[in-house]
Amino acid sequence: MTATTYSNFDEKTESLEVAEKFADQIHGKTILVTGVNRGGIGFSTAKAFASRSPSHLIIAGRNTSRIQECIDALKVEFPHVDYRALKLDLSSQKVVREAAAALLSWNDIPEVNILVNNAAVMNLPDRTLSEDGLEMQFATNHIGHFLFTCLIMPKLIKAAKNSPKGATRVINVSSLSPTRAGMRWSDINFEKINKTLPKEEQPPYGMHRTWGAIEPEEKSYLPLEGYNQSKVANVLFSIALNKRLYEKYGILSIALHPGIIQTELSRYAAPETLKAMGEFLKKGDLYIKTLGAGASTTIVAAMDPGLGMPRERDGKENLGVYLIDCQISDKADPRAISSNEAEKLWTLSEELVKDTFSW
Repeated sequence: MTATTYSNFDEKTESLEVAEKFADQIHGKTILVTGVNRGGIGFSTAKAFASRSPSHLIIAGRNTSRIQECIDALKVEFPHVDYRALKLDLSSQKVVREAAAALLSWNDIPEVNILVNNAAVMNLPDRTLSEDGLEMQFATNHIGHFLFTCLIMPKLIKAAKNSPKGATRVINVSSLSPTRAGMRWSDINFEKINKTLPKEEQPPYGMHRTWGAIEPEEKSYLPLEGYNQSKVANVLFSIALNKRLYEKYGILSIALHPGIIQTELSRYAAPETLKAMGEFLKKGDLYIKTLGAGASTTIVAAMDPGLGMPRERDGKENLGVYLIDCQISDKADPRAISSNEAEKLWTLSEELVKDTFSW
């Protein structure tokens, strides 16, 4: 049975502590982290990896100057790591393809051992479409990562051929959304009024009211629901990857909720959402993690050798593909860990990027 190695790790465990425990797994590896900036958990994640001497640490992000700022800061503490900058705007399929082509052309980095799909946008106040015509949160948080992961697969497969089964991994940083939401199959772009959707696709209205939404049934786009769908997709993506890659190549994919952390991710939140968050904090209903603790579950997912292919337990599919507070969680909604839902998402994702993938 797959299980974490350290049952004492929890919501307060810092990522540097986790990295120390898994130092042997990190040393000498090539690791890529998307969405790295100084004020986010992407940087804390990169810092934890850098602390244990990976061979190459690839820092990916939209803004090249901010990427370089991160690399400069990491070099001060950990100068012996080979850092690489990769410009990656996940909202643009064209730019994603360019970034993947650039990475594949780096002959001195023949393989990628760990890919951490960390980048995200959240709570865009108004429905916004990407240049490819997709709702922006879904386009960035899922489709961009789907396309990038599939395109760089040759380097992950090469790493897997030289590694123990399950050591090469694709980590999808999700959220708490999979515990309460599912996919909006009939209206991916949020064009229909919520109350007109099939019952199983309608948003959890009570949750949205709690977060400041007024008459959510009468709206089509809800900022938090756009985020929810993209984060459910992160978990389903891991399940679909495992089906295609684990038995054939030994590549393992795990999704996780990093916790609630004060970062730039909430910069687009509407006033009513920020007000609701303030009330939760006053009541003590939210636990805010440090940046370091926010990265710890990612490090566990990426490096813990105790984690393997998840198995069914008590009728629940894919138990083990989703972690919370450094441990395997069984709190995901059945829709968010369904193999059937994962296959539907894979088919849709290929349609949206106008490409098909098999290895």
